[in-house]
Amino acid sequence: MDHAGKTLADLGLSARAGRDARVTGIAVDSRAVRDGFLFAALPGARVHGAEFIGPALRMGATAILTDAAGARLAADALAAHPVALIVAEDPREALAGAAALWFGTQPDVMVAVTGTNGKTSVATFARQIWSALDVAAINIGTTGVEGAWEASSPHTTPEPITLHAMLSQAAAAGVTHAAMEASSHGLDQRRLDGVRLAAAAFTNLTQDHLDYHHTMEAYFAAKTGLFTRLLPEDGVAVINLDDQYGPGVAAIARGRGQRVLGVGTSPAADLRILGQRYDATGQEVRFMWQGQPVQARLNLVGGFQAGNVALAAGLCIATGSDAGRVFAALPRLTTVRGRMQLVAQRKNGAAVYVDYAHTPDAIATALRALRPHVMGRVVVVFGAGGDRDRTKRPLMGAAAAANADVLYVTDDNPRSEDPASIRAAILAACPDATEVGDRAEAILYGVDALGPGDALLIAGKGHETGQEIDGQKYPFDDAEQASVAVAALDRVI
Repeated sequence: MDHAGKTLADLGLSARAGRDARVTGIAVDSRAVRDGFLFAALPGARVHGAEFIGPALRMGATAILTDAAGARLAADALAAHPVALIVAEDPREALAGAAALWFGTQPDVMVAVTGTNGKTSVATFARQIWSALDVAAINIGTTGVEGAWEASSPHTTPEPITLHAMLSQAAAAGVTHAAMEASSHGLDQRRLDGVRLAAAAFTNLTQDHLDYHHTMEAYFAAKTGLFTRLLPEDGVAVINLDDQYGPGVAAIARGRGQRVLGVGTSPAADLRILGQRYDATGQEVRFMWQGQPVQARLNLVGGFQAGNVALAAGLCIATGSDAGRVFAALPRLTTVRGRMQLVAQRKNGAAVYVDYAHTPDAIATALRALRPHVMGRVVVVFGAGGDRDRTKRPLMGAAAAANADVLYVTDDNPRSEDPASIRAAILAACPDATEVGDRAEAILYGVDALGPGDALLIAGKGHETGQEIDGQKYPFDDAEQASVAVAALDRVI
């Protein structure tokens, strides 16, 4: 696609002194700049992108987008290179809008999901439902881009240039429906701006990312930006009313004039969960929709999955899919990679699951959800990430102690922190747990502890295929390690 003819005005941008320019590309990394590019110099946590305006100009940039602070920082470089300068109060928002106009196309039906837990599952289930209805669909998030068009993604919510490039390529490949995860970082940093949403979902809100947001109030404000800023007034808000924050989010949406489709066990829910019956491989769920009961088989372990499925079904119904066909598709849903995923089974019948649970609430929810499917003991292997919210570490230990029978505390992604200090913070709240620093060894211990009827939950890393220790990323896959441990102990290798 030839974008060479696009001007700043075409991208919704206005340069100082009325100066316009034709641009041949957009970049946020000065190393990616080519002749004729617009370079976006954004403020960062550690360094301002304006520090790289000089290199971008030497690479051939013809326009610079930044804020007032960036313009001051790069005054000398800009004086030496008379290019179009766009100074925006919120350059991230301006960049996202420009990226949307630059790439132009995106799938006809776009939905987004926010919340602390469940985003990946809801987005993936929505895509799976659409696919079952013969719709060309994708989901975008933590597991990359999956479905009718696939790609890797470095972030849960990609930065705007990458995101809008993906959406344009997906649309060109025939994708008509897309469900994407809206992380609090992505919302706060305006990465989703310019996405034309038809509906949006809220799963829940529990403590996480306070190293970034600092307070729960700021975290809540970032999440609800999906409804206050991005979802248009004629959009549909699909809200989990069972979460303590759900009714508040619903009130915010109604205040914008958005139609609310509530889900959950609450009598106020439009798509209500009436009951669940569990077995070893899944559950039967009874829903109520428009006054009529509907029963569906879910081949998914974990009671919370019914809520995730209800949100996904709600998004599909809200965007025009026939409700009857949506409910008929539910038995075809499959477990999301790294989300309460059955990865191995011992000869004695004990099962091993991998889950991404890495917050206190997620640990508690996953263990409680596993319990009804297990006749014996619940064993858990878990840790906490380094360079992240430290206050949640003892809370994770307490959550595991309250909901599991046997605990192994190990390393997650220590990053730059001392792994032993992270484990110590967790163990302060669960002193009876066994400490095994090496994650592979901890998984072996957990698998070895399994008797008939028991189950092991390996929590924290889910789909991840690496472990970050002291600045280095080493190959590590919980599912693979579990399989190796089972094979070794049951002597099938």
